[in-house]
Amino acid sequence: MCALMCGLYAEAQLLNPSYLRYIEQWKGVAVQQQQEYGIPASITMAQALLESAAGQSELALNARNHFGIKCTNEWFGGVYYHDDDSQGECFRMYPDASESFKDHSLFLKRPRYATCFEIAIEDYEGWANRLKECGYATDKLYAQKLVKLIQDYRLDTLTQATAIAAAAPDTVVATPPARRPLKAAVVRRSEPIMVVHNDPEPPYVEPLTARQERDSFLLEHPKKKCNGVSYVVAREGDTYANVAFRLNVRERELREWNDALGRDLAVGDRIYIAAKKTIGTSDFVWTHTGQSFWQLCQEEGVQLQAIQKLNELDPSIRVFRTRQKIYLKKVKDDNK
Repeated sequence: MCALMCGLYAEAQLLNPSYLRYIEQWKGVAVQQQQEYGIPASITMAQALLESAAGQSELALNARNHFGIKCTNEWFGGVYYHDDDSQGECFRMYPDASESFKDHSLFLKRPRYATCFEIAIEDYEGWANRLKECGYATDKLYAQKLVKLIQDYRLDTLTQATAIAAAAPDTVVATPPARRPLKAAVVRRSEPIMVVHNDPEPPYVEPLTARQERDSFLLEHPKKKCNGVSYVVAREGDTYANVAFRLNVRERELREWNDALGRDLAVGDRIYIAAKKTIGTSDFVWTHTGQSFWQLCQEEGVQLQAIQKLNELDPSIRVFRTRQKIYLKKVKDDNK
């Protein structure tokens, strides 16, 4: 017995305390991703531990990026430059680390990893090997490293019903009556009780027509012009959704006009209320360090994709790190 206890104690001593703290902090988020996207919580947690060094990597500390996800064409969020396979590569930066976990789940929902979801959630070894087969990482030992982390830290328990129930804020564990010795069952809380108020109904107010709503919005947001296209300036409380409603246009259309798919609206941003031009008013402009490509295109009233193609820019470029000459239209003597 003594030998057994000493062995267990020695094994516990080998576990990294910082790993244990990280697991305790993020296990609920990993379980939530399993519920929403069908990715094993054990795999998510093992990848997070490995990719972020338990939250201590440069990307995790400075960009809240716990999975090393790089910038792609559809990414319009914050960026962080870091040396990886090449020097100064562009990585995604998140306002909160939990967004990194969600983005990781969305990343694995791509067609490239579709065959992973043919494997049972409990089969973490199958998932680890399939991720490697699908080309998730170049490290030949990637699958083995994930499996070892899962086994050493018992991350497979995160996929079990008790862990899921503990992580779900809207579930409770109910124990059956003593006369029926059954296992505890997970049940949903009942619907909230309806509260009846004695306050009288507010007086009826005639809703604004679509034309009146648009006129009211433009009265609050005076129109300006850039490159022949009308725009307004975003104020406190504006979102692409409510601006689109008040202008009586589809939100996606408004976002496409502003190269804003996947981007939130901030106070002071320009909101173009028609499609921007494919060329600018001048031949070229000089960027300044730290200026984003999106900001430049909004300031010049030009379409991001058109200027990107004209200058043959890498689609991953989101922020200019040095002063750079950007052409806004074709010129005869092009010495780019």
